[in-house]
Amino acid sequence: MTEYEKALDYMKKTAERGSKLGLSRIKELLSLIGNPQDKIKIIHVSGTNGKGSFCAMLCSVLKNSGYKTGSFSSPAITKVNDSFRINCDEISDKNFASLINDIAPICESMDDKPTEFEVLTAAAFELFSREKCDIAVVECGMGGDLDSTNIIGSPLLSVITNVRKDHCGFLGNTIEEIAMHKAGIIKHGRPVFFGGDSDNVPQAIISAAKEKSAPLYTKDRSEIKCSLTESVFSLSGTSFNYKGMKIDLPLLGTYQPENAVNVFNCVEILRDEGLEIPYNAVKSGIENSKWHGRFEVLRKNPTVVFDGSHNPDGIKYAAESIELYFKNSKITLLIGVMADKEYELYADMLGGLIDRCFAVSPDNPRSLASEILAESFARKGIDSSAFDNLENGVKAAYDHAKNKDIPLIALGSLYMYREFVEALEKC
Repeated sequence: MTEYEKALDYMKKTAERGSKLGLSRIKELLSLIGNPQDKIKIIHVSGTNGKGSFCAMLCSVLKNSGYKTGSFSSPAITKVNDSFRINCDEISDKNFASLINDIAPICESMDDKPTEFEVLTAAAFELFSREKCDIAVVECGMGGDLDSTNIIGSPLLSVITNVRKDHCGFLGNTIEEIAMHKAGIIKHGRPVFFGGDSDNVPQAIISAAKEKSAPLYTKDRSEIKCSLTESVFSLSGTSFNYKGMKIDLPLLGTYQPENAVNVFNCVEILRDEGLEIPYNAVKSGIENSKWHGRFEVLRKNPTVVFDGSHNPDGIKYAAESIELYFKNSKITLLIGVMADKEYELYADMLGGLIDRCFAVSPDNPRSLASEILAESFARKGIDSSAFDNLENGVKAAYDHAKNKDIPLIALGSLYMYREFVEALEKC
């Protein structure tokens, strides 16, 4: 067994411990390895949607500004290593193995042993310390207050991209309940940026910022509307103007310009915090950003797109993007989601776009059975099929799209991205 295989084997063991909210285990583990999170400047990012794209753009901007930049995100998309990045590049198998195999004995010495995500979080902070990163961008796994990343004492900046309904079984059934959890990343005296609708900032975020004397920043909605009116969207990228600066964004999706505008706003805050970020680094950073699984074109003839939309807000934007890019063409839909999602809404949101639906079950213990998902579309009069085997589902969906000469759009959990790509390569 190689050192990398040994590390993967240990992570499988930690996965069997399930998911447990709370900070006691991560606090103890980080203390045992020397509290590496206290040795670096950190930007902490929470929010329902847009975290991954926002972090990818911001990291690219910071890298282009000359800062050695670490990042931690979840879930892993291609393989576990890509949750950990230095200057936008995922770490090597050797580096990952060294991190995990060094930490594993310490984890096993604990009476209350850490979960998989807690081990990964600790490994990320240790990585940033070892690599002597100037700054790190750390994405919450779920919620905020009880997420293991929320061990950060004094972040350079806290960011809440938006608040929408998701993970309701853990975070609550209302926007305010969910916002209370996300507001947990706000720290005393440290600035916080809210990237959602500035006219509707959840009261929980306003109250938390006031209670902790944390300056709260939002973006000017009227300015955004004016700046993005002339956006040009194509499958090659997105062009838009912001404050007189023309940006050619490689990431697709109607939502990406707003993610980029959030980056612009945070850059201004970071400048006030003492970071030197030249305007040309902002432009080049955004224009050279890369991120998998967000309306990503994987193949042409037929066009195959994967988009990690999995909650109602994400599905809404995915539907907008499908209509924008493919006009009046019907699509072949392949979809797989977790059981805690409001999947019953998706048929109504996507129904008018679908020629045929292929439902699958992602390889995750929390996934929704494909039969249940297919039935939710069938009840709305949409021709639907269920596949327990994702590879078979991808082949059937691809063949249907090719025969009909229509796009294949894969939506749902990022947990199925790697398996989807591997299955597509066999088509």
